[in-house]
Amino acid sequence: MRDHFEIRDGDVAGRIGELTVPRAGVTVETPALLPVVNPNIITVAPDRLESEFGAQILITNSYIIHKNEDLHEEALEKGLHEMLGFDGAIMTDSGSFQLAEYGEIEVTTEEILQFQYDIGTDIGTPVDIPTPPDVSREQAEEELAVTERALRDAENVETGEMLVNAPVQGSTYPDLRERAGRTAYETDLDVFPVGAVVPLMNAYRYDDMVDAVAGAKRGLGRDAPVHLFGAGHPMMFALAVAMGCDLFDSAAYALYARDDRYLTVRGTEHLDELEYFPCSCAVCSAYSPAEIRQENARERERLLAEHNLHVSFAELRRVKQAIRSGNLLELVEERARSHPTMLDGYRAMLDHADQLEREDPVSKGSFFYVSNESASRPEVQRHHDRLSRLDAEGTVLLTQGGTPKSDRFDATWRVVPPFGPFPRALSETYPLTAEVPDRTDDDAYAMAAEGVARLVAANPDTEFVLAHDGWPETALARVPDSVTLEPLHGLSPDEAPDERVDSEADDADDGHGDV
Repeated sequence: MRDHFEIRDGDVAGRIGELTVPRAGVTVETPALLPVVNPNIITVAPDRLESEFGAQILITNSYIIHKNEDLHEEALEKGLHEMLGFDGAIMTDSGSFQLAEYGEIEVTTEEILQFQYDIGTDIGTPVDIPTPPDVSREQAEEELAVTERALRDAENVETGEMLVNAPVQGSTYPDLRERAGRTAYETDLDVFPVGAVVPLMNAYRYDDMVDAVAGAKRGLGRDAPVHLFGAGHPMMFALAVAMGCDLFDSAAYALYARDDRYLTVRGTEHLDELEYFPCSCAVCSAYSPAEIRQENARERERLLAEHNLHVSFAELRRVKQAIRSGNLLELVEERARSHPTMLDGYRAMLDHADQLEREDPVSKGSFFYVSNESASRPEVQRHHDRLSRLDAEGTVLLTQGGTPKSDRFDATWRVVPPFGPFPRALSETYPLTAEVPDRTDDDAYAMAAEGVARLVAANPDTEFVLAHDGWPETALARVPDSVTLEPLHGLSPDEAPDERVDSEADDADDGHGDV
């Protein structure tokens, strides 16, 4: 177990945790945003990041400091915290970004980790190879081998209380990401960044990003704090957190501001195209777009960077509250509607529903069916998996209505799309209390039919009658042939269910086994 990371709450694979950073003497609540501070160009002073924006941790580049003679001497003399004027935790990168950009750097893992330790870094980073997307498998494997050697080298450096990152590479090969995650987790290193995803996000390939994270998570233990390197746009925080990422670093707040770009949770706007600000942060409340356009370039950049930070930190607070409330997926669904590629990312996430289900809490506050993607949520899969535990004997009516007036049936179970059948005694348990629209889509009916099929397979000697309320043929085609199909309003008056919802006390004897 990683004794420096403790999970406090969770929803889907997202979690609220505490990352103890012993060298800084602080505990960082996750999910956390690490603003990137360029030691040569400071857009927002680090002490303000802490006091005004609530940053508990930031990241800067030790390689830039190492290569710059003045910064090098100042950092060794004063220490990183005094040099930057920041009391929270400081993570430093190693130069791997420069390696990816320029092809080589003049430093080894041992040298840069020793330098990071000497200047007072709290979380250091070895020199890994950030393999870009879509390279040949041969290149990805060769470069992953180099990264894995760097992790072994990092284990041999005496770093005292400084935590050390163990980057997880593997390009766009999920199995290599899984292997890399497993190898990294087996080291005695501390934080696990999923690297080289910036090109995917720059190309709006959120589905491939999700697959990379899912692969890494399969290799890592649940107690591993996961950093999504270079993920700084608030639009994708909810999705990434739901996949199990805990730390994010943002250079976007400053880089976008330099280009007059304004971040929102739905995407990026250009200042020239805005007449009104859709935000009530300190900047947007004090200025109009026209007023900021009139400022000089440096002041305009500062104001936009401050807004970008405000919206980013606000979104992470929103994500944390969604975890606390148990409705993180509803927030992900909302964000997925902001851009077609975000929707691709959400759908890719649901392709990993079986993986997410293992971490998703079994009980929450509510389940809102808000799109056809809701039919593929982990809660639906969990319900289907548990149908094999239920015993049904004799003749069982599966109905969208209430209990029948005759005694033709030995038991009556409810059917609710997208979950399918369940004993009426479970009607008030999560997620079967789901709020489902009256105009149910075909995907919900299809998943309900899959639930019927699961129940029938688990009880082959039972006779089932499905009283459905106009299910589409595509859904009915998934119902086993052994099930008698009856339109809900086609049963005889004595057999037709009373469509009132009976109390659990009336349905105590449902003919079901233990859940």
